[in-house]
Amino acid sequence: MRIAILGATSQIARDLIVSFSTADDKQLHLFARYPDEAAKWLMSVGLSGLYPVDEFSGFANHEFDAVINFVGVGNPERALKMGNSIFDITLRFDELVLNYLQTHPACRYLFLSSGAAYGSSFNEPAARNTPAVVAINDLAPQEWYGVAKLHAECRHRAHPELSIIDIRVFNYFSRTQDLSARFLITDILRAIRDKTVLETSSDYIVRDYLHPADFYKLVSALLSAPAANVAVDCFTLAPVDKPNLLAAMQENFGLRYEIIKASADINATGSKPYYYSINRRAADFGYYPGLTSLEGLMQEAIAIIQKQTTQAGSN
Repeated sequence: MRIAILGATSQIARDLIVSFSTADDKQLHLFARYPDEAAKWLMSVGLSGLYPVDEFSGFANHEFDAVINFVGVGNPERALKMGNSIFDITLRFDELVLNYLQTHPACRYLFLSSGAAYGSSFNEPAARNTPAVVAINDLAPQEWYGVAKLHAECRHRAHPELSIIDIRVFNYFSRTQDLSARFLITDILRAIRDKTVLETSSDYIVRDYLHPADFYKLVSALLSAPAANVAVDCFTLAPVDKPNLLAAMQENFGLRYEIIKASADINATGSKPYYYSINRRAADFGYYPGLTSLEGLMQEAIAIIQKQTTQAGSN
């Protein structure tokens, strides 16, 4: 299968490329704004020369069986800084693929959407019948990202004749995560690394952190299943709440933390107490996760801390 990867320099795209590197039946072609950066990364992970890398302008000149669109933003601070340009960027690259599908209708399209497409209020987890809620008369900047994803999903459903699957990612974490990003889990790992006390809000939250191995399982299942035009939500074997996450990090890594009343967390897409999904539609395509959120986090956290210990020992 010939697969185009758009936005190949994103973290989640890179993790998937590494996972695909062991699959002999998958031929990847990477596209990025800065191809040299993607090529250097391939070299750094021992995959130099394995896949061609080009600018986006060359995308339409090739034949693909599938396209996976990762173009977007995964850092909440960056999402806030991008402002309303998130609409233009999302639309531009989505239209690039939709135009391609007009002349290549058999090609499959996987679009990286977000749980934020449901809206900014998650007082309970998303379910199969959960509606998207948009405060159309009072749209706040932190809602722009989710609305951009929702807009794209609506465009995709308007083309039922095409094979388009929107993958709603809620939370994702791997050992390649930039620890300077402002997520709860990265705040935790920085505190462990720097031996500082984590200050975190008293807000009760539940998250479902997808592991790279399960994301690879999901993508592989969607590419192998019969063609469809639908959206699926990412999920693990079980989510994890904040108290249990903090306790596990304290027990396993000596995390020191202090609960404060004022929120110290960045909510780039709104405050979401139960930001995860119980929509299991992805199972209809043969996807079955292998890890819980906590199991996946522990695997990746151990790898991160071991790497930091090794680096500190060599200095």
